[in-house]
Amino acid sequence: MDAKRYIVHIDLDSFFVSVERKFDPSLIGKPVIIGGSKDRGVVSSASYEARAYGIHSAMPTRQALKLCPHAIVVRGTHGRYSDASREVTQIIHDMVPLYQKSSVDEFYIDLTGMDRFYDPYKLATELRQKVIRDTGLPISFGMASSKTLAKMATNSAKPNGQLWIPHGKEKEFLAPLNIRKLPGLGESTCQKLYQYGLEKIGDLQRVNLKFLEAVFGKMGLFIYNKANGIDDSEVAPHGDRKSISIEHTFESDIKDQRTLENILIAMTEELAGKLRRENKLASCLAIKIRYANFETHTQQQKIAFTAAEHILIPGIKNLLRKSWNHHRPIRLIGVRLSNLCSGSYQINLFEDNEERIRLYQAMDDINFRFGDKTICRASGMEIGARTFNPFLAK
Repeated sequence: MDAKRYIVHIDLDSFFVSVERKFDPSLIGKPVIIGGSKDRGVVSSASYEARAYGIHSAMPTRQALKLCPHAIVVRGTHGRYSDASREVTQIIHDMVPLYQKSSVDEFYIDLTGMDRFYDPYKLATELRQKVIRDTGLPISFGMASSKTLAKMATNSAKPNGQLWIPHGKEKEFLAPLNIRKLPGLGESTCQKLYQYGLEKIGDLQRVNLKFLEAVFGKMGLFIYNKANGIDDSEVAPHGDRKSISIEHTFESDIKDQRTLENILIAMTEELAGKLRRENKLASCLAIKIRYANFETHTQQQKIAFTAAEHILIPGIKNLLRKSWNHHRPIRLIGVRLSNLCSGSYQINLFEDNEERIRLYQAMDDINFRFGDKTICRASGMEIGARTFNPFLAK
């Protein structure tokens, strides 16, 4: 008999706002927006007070200020977020046997088997209390039998709370929730389900799998499994990877080319920096596009071994032009660098001058010392999202 799984999802609440409030307590209790300029910037993170006005991440700052004119806009201090993230990561690293850092403010922990020696929920509680005590940052967690359920439990526990879904209670927990609460279901999918009178997850639990497959094709099984709490995905710690990737699901579908290109630039810079830190090179790049109806396309291209974004970014932009139907708004976008091997990124810069080589070395040194993306292309700072850019969060 398989051991009961104990999966914990940990999420730092309004991470960037919380970090800024540590340095400026006058922001506590006020509607705060972390983001770019009022004219062309977007919201990176918003306090719960600001969210009450309908403000959310990736919203243009201009629009957010129309919803809440008295909101306080903070440009953000990127190094602070990286430092805080590293501090939390170290605490988790010291206390648990297996964890996965899925973003700058989000972690999955696998405590399966720990129940023979220790109460997993008690351990997760002690971990949360230590993070709060040592960092002063609010944090929430959910514990359940799978990653999906643990994440949904965290969302129910926010802000600054915790929740355990006991084994055997998964479907009971899910049943009263709106189908919008299921991770991975887009707006168009929800609207289609509403048309069939399916509003609660409990409604979906009573639907036959064959019906869902007839209506949604391959996505039918995905919906069925999510609604019934079925998720066998593993908590995957960092290892000797053959590829690295980042993807982001938009809260609202996007079809503005400049926005998409800027996001891709920020993603590619982030991945290229990781390659150089790990002394690796990639020889294949790819992008992933998912439309509102969940139709997904990938396009890839072989390249000479590199870890330099001045080579990678034009390739990624070219793949976007090849794979995207400009009339269709995009729900999810991602970048993957694969066919990795060990090697210094300088070997692919032999055609460049010393100035460019020194520039990469200087950028990496600054980012290593003061936090990821302390220095990067201006276009990569305009827009981003928490899943790929360590300065942008919920």
